[in-house]
Amino acid sequence: MSTINNHSEDFKSGFVALAGAPNAGKSTLLNRLLGQKISITSKKPQTTRNRILGIFHGPALQIVFFDTPGVFPAKDRLNIRMVDAALSAWADADLILVLVDAASPLPEAERFLIKSLDKQSRPVILALNKIDLVEKSTLLALIDRWSGAHDFKAVVPVSARHGTQIDELVKAMAAVLPSGPPYFPPDTLTDVSERFIAGELIREQIFRLTGEEIPYATAVTVDTFSEKKGGRLVKIEATIHLERSSQKGIVIGRQGAKLKQIGTRSREQIERLLGAKVYLKLFVRVQKNWRKDTRAIRKFGY
Repeated sequence: MSTINNHSEDFKSGFVALAGAPNAGKSTLLNRLLGQKISITSKKPQTTRNRILGIFHGPALQIVFFDTPGVFPAKDRLNIRMVDAALSAWADADLILVLVDAASPLPEAERFLIKSLDKQSRPVILALNKIDLVEKSTLLALIDRWSGAHDFKAVVPVSARHGTQIDELVKAMAAVLPSGPPYFPPDTLTDVSERFIAGELIREQIFRLTGEEIPYATAVTVDTFSEKKGGRLVKIEATIHLERSSQKGIVIGRQGAKLKQIGTRSREQIERLLGAKVYLKLFVRVQKNWRKDTRAIRKFGY
């Protein structure tokens, strides 16, 4: 990747892979660091399915983050591909930043994560997240336990949601990253398109507004994305893909109420992202058992 040459000799830059068990708060942390939402979040695990790139700009510092899916012992084809995507990001990184949910540990996933870290040679920093939800004595015990689990360069307690100790975390990363020029101009926050983020924002609302298996059986494709009236209006047509006909009825809801709610909330988020009025039209289609179909998984971009 090319670099931007007009930088001082003490400038630091590098690639950081965000790693952790599902629902550890990786996307929330990335959005907090960037000051803008580019990665979707929900309380349900495995919300993130793709490797999202986000660029943090600081004084004499640029950090290029990979927000990756959660790492855990996956079994079905889609989850295996997601975990593989997360682990492959480590090979491209100068540093791995591991997030652990201090309030709701996932022992099996965390053991798998540590074993995976032990197999690679990149430096690792640990961020104990959601410290606003635990007592101080519990946090101290967690710091002690995790400090002995791997040779971490630093262990930093944070709250991504509230911004607690985020500056300290940035300093810890900067201390490890190499000297070098920035990779992106100072006004660049991500390399993914607005079209891609729009599709993700629709999928986020499905995660937030539906339950049971619906979020995990859902894929979203953006079929059209066009600007009108000099960019003041954006017209988007998107399709929500599901695995079974019974799921279609749930997503549409009685007299279309659930689909309307998903559409309204998605449109509000997309308008905030684009700074323009959005006309959003949603379609719902069934692609039977797509999560077991390698070709369908590729078609939906995973």
